[in-house]
Amino acid sequence: MKRRDVLRGALAAGLAGPGLAALTTTRNDIDAALAADHTNPDLSYWENTAERYGYGYHGQAPADVLADLSEEVDALKLLLLVPRTDRDRTTLSHVTGRMTGMIAIVLHDLGQHREAHRWFATAARAAERSGDPLLHSWVLGREAMVPLNYGAPQAAAQLAEKARHLAGNKPSAAAVLAAAVASRAYAIGGHRDQALEAVTAVEKLADQLSPQQHADTWFGYPMQKHHVHMSQALTLLGETGRAYEAQRAALELSRAPSLMTRALIAIDEASCRVHDGDREAAVGIVTQAYGGLPAAYRTGLTRTRALALYRALPADTPGRTQLADALAS
Repeated sequence: MKRRDVLRGALAAGLAGPGLAALTTTRNDIDAALAADHTNPDLSYWENTAERYGYGYHGQAPADVLADLSEEVDALKLLLLVPRTDRDRTTLSHVTGRMTGMIAIVLHDLGQHREAHRWFATAARAAERSGDPLLHSWVLGREAMVPLNYGAPQAAAQLAEKARHLAGNKPSAAAVLAAAVASRAYAIGGHRDQALEAVTAVEKLADQLSPQQHADTWFGYPMQKHHVHMSQALTLLGETGRAYEAQRAALELSRAPSLMTRALIAIDEASCRVHDGDREAAVGIVTQAYGGLPAAYRTGLTRTRALALYRALPADTPGRTQLADALAS
């Protein structure tokens, strides 16, 4: 059986044992290779590979994408040991930052936040060595989403502000992402004025991005992602009218296979309904959205958000038992 199939099986089974061990070994080897100041001679292949994976899940289960990325990065770590010119070293560091950053994103989506932080640290190290502050900002902005989604808004805000500083004042996908994450972190932490300032910055910067910067990839800032971020920030701020508008816009721009995105938007809508006093409708929305997901998607971020809403509902909320059943399945 091919190594990729073995790894995919281990990852799909819960990111434990040999699957997680293989990821850890690969990350440690990359850290060592970066410290050794070596690079890869076949740069065009790896630049194209990073671009290809940057288009996201495309309906694939996160564990499958993680297995494929791990296979690629396992090969990349060997090529990092080949010494080359300064230019090649810079290019390969850039590719390494992108590839390892994508592994970290998928780990985050799967709920493996500790391992995601470790991969983001590797990605940040590679991005810093590449000399590209926007890549470094992107890594930190993406990393900030780990504490943002798993209960540490202050840590998220600190990372997001570092990302904003690196990105500077010029419009870029990285700058808008950093401001968007900051808006959500401040909203979760109850810092309303700072959250609204960040929302204003996001909306101003997003309007100035080029079509290339709006590309629908993990490295771009497409309007669909913009509306998803604004949905979450405005929901947390209790700005339900604006939040509903963002949710509608996000759904209109979401591709059909975007199962996780659609579920998260539905959970935002349910939270807005709770805020507006319609708890029964909220339970119906989140139960249908979460319960309708394939098993591979009822983990990590979707489960965390659905569970948080469930716990916030009074025990006598109509339909709450059905939501509990969906969460237990």
